[in-house]
Amino acid sequence: MPSRPASDTPLAAPALAAILHEVFGYPAFRGPQAEIVAHAAAGGDGLVLMPTGGGKSLCYQVPAIARHRAGRGVTIVVSPLIALMHDQVGALDEAGVPAAFLNSTLDSTEAARIERAMLAGELVLVYVAPERLSTPRMQAQLDAMAAAGRLSMFAIDEAHCVSQWGHDFREDYLALSMLAERHPGVPRLALTATADAHTRADILERLALQDARVFLSSFDRPNIAYRVVEKDEPRKQLLAWLRAEHEGEAGIVYCQSRKKVEDTATWLSAEGIPALPYHAGLDAGMRQRHQDRFLREEGLVMVATIAFGMGIDKPDVRFVAHLDLPKNIEAYYQETGRSGRDGEPAEAWMAYGLADVVQQRRMIDESPADETFKRLQRDKLDALLALAEATDCRRVRLLRYFDEGSTPCQPGLQQLCDNCRQPPATWDGTEAARKLLSTLLRIQQHARDTGRGARAYGAGHVIDILRGKRSDKVAQTGHDQLSTWAIGAELAETQWRSVLRQLIALGHVLVEGEYQTLAPSESARAVLRGEVALHLRQAAEAVRGRPKAGGGSSSRRAALPPSDLDAAGLDRLAALKAWRGEVAREHNLPAYIVFNDATLLDMARRAPATLAELAEVHGVGAKKLEAYGRELIRVLDAATGG
Repeated sequence: MPSRPASDTPLAAPALAAILHEVFGYPAFRGPQAEIVAHAAAGGDGLVLMPTGGGKSLCYQVPAIARHRAGRGVTIVVSPLIALMHDQVGALDEAGVPAAFLNSTLDSTEAARIERAMLAGELVLVYVAPERLSTPRMQAQLDAMAAAGRLSMFAIDEAHCVSQWGHDFREDYLALSMLAERHPGVPRLALTATADAHTRADILERLALQDARVFLSSFDRPNIAYRVVEKDEPRKQLLAWLRAEHEGEAGIVYCQSRKKVEDTATWLSAEGIPALPYHAGLDAGMRQRHQDRFLREEGLVMVATIAFGMGIDKPDVRFVAHLDLPKNIEAYYQETGRSGRDGEPAEAWMAYGLADVVQQRRMIDESPADETFKRLQRDKLDALLALAEATDCRRVRLLRYFDEGSTPCQPGLQQLCDNCRQPPATWDGTEAARKLLSTLLRIQQHARDTGRGARAYGAGHVIDILRGKRSDKVAQTGHDQLSTWAIGAELAETQWRSVLRQLIALGHVLVEGEYQTLAPSESARAVLRGEVALHLRQAAEAVRGRPKAGGGSSSRRAALPPSDLDAAGLDRLAALKAWRGEVAREHNLPAYIVFNDATLLDMARRAPATLAELAEVHGVGAKKLEAYGRELIRVLDAATGG
């Protein structure tokens, strides 16, 4: 580990807890925060893995404040997103912490002013994009700060971006390795919400943090319910789910292509669901306007590609939906984790079909990456397919991927995954699997016998052979002469698609080559010999009309605890939200940065009548008490009829 300056002695835990309460208004650290904060405040290097909504920002903000008060200078925060920088700095300003950002939105005069304040040690935190950090101008600035003893700490947010094995690799992050070389005495704290063991090792190596302490929090998000459905007119499935479960609530819908994003946003809006598109093809101004609206307005749905989401701090996102399969479990976990940051119930919904599997494999196979990288990406995709096809607890499988043990959902808990809420119907699909695998072998043999070679015989063609359905392609290929012709006529097309999809997920069928040819894998031999029994999930068509467990509703509303607010409390809450909205518009900030919903709810419940009583409310720090205290007392008094 890089050596610490001699003056970099540990700071007392009570002092750190006092900062948490005084500045941010929180009575105590949560989970591993206290240990991480103490380690970072004492100048230790670290890698922090903590789920979205777990309080990662406090893990570097509290040490930054403590170290600044101890005369150790400014903390530099590496952040990849301009919008996130603006919101973080806005929130710190509201809390009374001197902070700034350096990015392309500033003119030269304002940037120079901030650089002077940095060198003078007047700021506590400065947010910088990774590409700016490596510029000669910024390096000269950091060298000057270090020489003056005013470079306190580096916090590298979204650290998974440095790893090529991760789900969101960014080349600009690779240059961050130079921080250890140029400033070996300055502690570094890398933070991320999502990284499997392979990615964690890569982060440590690429950021030269091999000797750093690793803080690995639980990956469990117990307030998020997981649900996967078979695609059957997915847009209509999405609309029905939104109307039944999340009417008027904020959420994100992810699509793979830009066109699908725009079409889906337009369609949802026409159906009465207010929705905005977001993808990299839109001009920067429109993307910014749409993001600002999503952050500041209530009840909006953002339909987006993966270009949207990293660093979105909006706490009241109630759902994340996927209309297409993500790349891997890390991406799925990161994207679904953007819901329920406030700890209230939220839902992750995904529609999934055979075409998703083929498309994802094609993207891997056609990428310019080397074979080692492709092999790892295929393995990660296989893990996601196994999660999607699972008949057991999805939460257990999700956590197992991150090497964390868990137990299945238990009845009566606040949230249940779909498999635990309504155990899926299964059937013995061994014989059907053998028929399908035999058909693939016969197609291969026919190609060799006729000299046709590899051809793009997709799922539809294979199923036509199994069901004995004559098509133009069947006539052209002569596949109606195969010995397996019509041996699967007893199953519907949707059932065969389900069988094929599950065989791919289980690794018994490969999708390979330029033509994305379906072929039996090595493990298929045991299935063909009858040595492996396959119990498969029934296709949606086979269980259509089956009544849902528990009265048919999995709505988050059914899981919410009863409110303890009486009529007067509800009036206070409404008045507080109206007041917050006015302040947010005046300060040009998202409402949750002024006060989040949990703080307003605590105010409405307690009904503080004095500043001393208001100071005890969760989330009311000293600066906010001074800035808003008397006005809040007035609003509460008026709402109560005082």
